[in-house]
Amino acid sequence: MRIVVIGGTRFMGPEVVRRLRADGHDVTVFHRGETLGDLPPEVRHITGDRHRLADAASAFRRVAPEVVLDMIPFTEEDARGLMAAFTGLARRVVAISSQDVYRAFGRVNRFEPGPPDPRVLTEDAPLRERLYPHRGETPRAEGDPLRWRDDYDKILVERVVMGEADLPGTILRLPAVYGPLDYQHRTFEYLRRMDDNRPAILLDAGLARWRWSRGYVEDVAHAITLAVTREQATGRVYNVAEPSALSMTEWIRAIGQAAGWHGEIVVARNDHLPTHLIADIETEQPIITASARIRQELGYVELVPREEAFARTVAWERANPPADSDPAAFDYAAEDAALARLRRGDAV
Repeated sequence: MRIVVIGGTRFMGPEVVRRLRADGHDVTVFHRGETLGDLPPEVRHITGDRHRLADAASAFRRVAPEVVLDMIPFTEEDARGLMAAFTGLARRVVAISSQDVYRAFGRVNRFEPGPPDPRVLTEDAPLRERLYPHRGETPRAEGDPLRWRDDYDKILVERVVMGEADLPGTILRLPAVYGPLDYQHRTFEYLRRMDDNRPAILLDAGLARWRWSRGYVEDVAHAITLAVTREQATGRVYNVAEPSALSMTEWIRAIGQAAGWHGEIVVARNDHLPTHLIADIETEQPIITASARIRQELGYVELVPREEAFARTVAWERANPPADSDPAAFDYAAEDAALARLRRGDAV
């Protein structure tokens, strides 16, 4: 199969491309040329601006893709450009979306009001009622590198991709993805404390029980390749997530087991914690997505055991810590003082 991947050089992208090549597909990656990624030598490259896909029209025609995978459609404009570039050329499109389309996600981030949504979110669960979750009252300046966030909304991406009869779409709503190359460093704030030999990690009581569906990068890449290569995925929307959503306490313990840390997790009310440890989300709203549909229809299963996934993640994180971590997020003096009060029973 001839496949064009939009993006594909960061985090999940290289893993997806390697899997597609290993299955014998002809893969061309369209990217800016700033990051090449660890891609197989047989992969073709087209460089350009994803906001100007029409500029690469002749190159796309030479490839004549059957399927297009867009790893980075963030805005309605991105999606319209994608569909315009490949309608009449490709047979179908697969677009990467997110859990953040769900109304529950808006409520966990206090973006929209209302009581917690049902605990398990299927693909038919209510979507956010407010658009543009990162848009503030004052628009970002045109030169601001984060200007695109004002227009970010995967709900609008999904509407465009699924609304073109001449170019059928598939949507994958991804979880919180962790593993090697994770530029968000989702394990770092806890792993650093473990590697700094902290005897205890303080945890907000609400956050301790909060659950969030996650996925290991290699497993998520496997789900994406299934959606790209299976015709029965046409016209479908799929959640991707591990079968069980770990609580934050379970997440930290799993990191600790992989890291060889034998410390204690101390749970406390937020009024007993330093400011930097108080959860800034609505912890009564879990984000638990059901992934039964992709398992039943496409035969998706995880390929990497969870313990191995954490071991690989910890090894990569140790070798690649973020260069710009905030010192205020690791105020050990304040944490030690809070721990001392809790152990004395002063904070009751």
